[in-house]
Amino acid sequence: MLMLVFLISIAVLLFCIIKAKLNAFVALLVCAYGTGLLALATYAPGAAPDGFASLSDIANVVTNNFGSTLGGIGIVTGLGVMLGMFMYESGGIDDIVSKVLKAVGPKRSQYAVAVAGFITGIPVFGDVVYIMFAPMLRVLSRKTKYSMAAYGCAISVATTCTFALVLPTAPPLAVATAMDINVGVFFFYALISAFVGMFVGGIVYGGILNKQDQRLGKTWDFSDLDAEMEANAATAVKHETMSAGKAMSILLVPIVLILIGSFSAFLLPADSKVLAVLSFLGGKNMAMTIGVLYAAFISRKYLPRSITAIMADAADKVGLILLITGAGGAYGGVLKACGIATVITDTLSGFHMPILIMCFVIAQVLRIATGSTTVALTTTAAIVASAAATSGVSPIPVSYTHLTLPTT
Repeated sequence: MLMLVFLISIAVLLFCIIKAKLNAFVALLVCAYGTGLLALATYAPGAAPDGFASLSDIANVVTNNFGSTLGGIGIVTGLGVMLGMFMYESGGIDDIVSKVLKAVGPKRSQYAVAVAGFITGIPVFGDVVYIMFAPMLRVLSRKTKYSMAAYGCAISVATTCTFALVLPTAPPLAVATAMDINVGVFFFYALISAFVGMFVGGIVYGGILNKQDQRLGKTWDFSDLDAEMEANAATAVKHETMSAGKAMSILLVPIVLILIGSFSAFLLPADSKVLAVLSFLGGKNMAMTIGVLYAAFISRKYLPRSITAIMADAADKVGLILLITGAGGAYGGVLKACGIATVITDTLSGFHMPILIMCFVIAQVLRIATGSTTVALTTTAAIVASAAATSGVSPIPVSYTHLTLPTT
């Protein structure tokens, strides 16, 4: 019966998001409460799991899991958006892209596009990256005769890999928190995995798309490009921009602090005072706080508006993301508390499915059903956390199998 409740829950979630056009945050809350009520109704009196025996228990599970999810990622996600805004508005990201393209050259521009998208996708939301790259990709495509579809593949896969795997974005933070993974160690391996995904999915597959378009003689219309570039040049406000080196330093400061804080535990005695200091400074919240303060200081003279305005804008952008992530954690918490998560893992285990493949299958089903990478990752982490802990497999590769297709 619990598996039927889960299928009904997914169907309702699909209806709410696709047909009823409800915001994902509201849809997830509706399904969290609804799933809890249906699951509770399947149990005989006194047979429900501990902590899930009454209506008040359902409400507590939703509230507690919403709060615990945001408690683990809220500060870092908010600060990460601010850090990205400073890099973007100071012109530092534009200079990073220009430097990468210049270093690689037009003949290998697909590599440059993927790498530039990979770097900029860490601190900046994917939709901003797409808008920022679109004019440049059209110019490149006209100049190099390389397919726009291939460029689009390179940039979308690169930003997807960083969004789904690389800190400080919300989804991998939520997964690391749910599975109790050291953030620094997680980041180190996630960066490698994301780069491999970018190369295979963005560059190699993009090259296949380009050859296909060339073979079919497909062309792209750039007749309006010159007029668009002239209009953009006429309205552009000229001001000094940040160099690529300074922009990269903004990105590296919190990353280096987190890595030092994480790996120092393997190198120093547990009672070392130096270790205590490094662990404090390398904690994800403190590292990101230092990073944002550094970003505000180093970018101040390149900004077209005040630091306060940029921080306020970043706070506005991050609000809905945090709500959706928290609601995804609440929904996953209900699935776990009512026993559905156990039924799902037991059912898939009955097919002798390895834990890594199980995680991948669950994440992909949820991603296709909900349309959200964030929801798929947070929910899958809640479902498989217990199974992963008892499987004997490291939680790090388990968490990487959650990687899903684009969007928030």
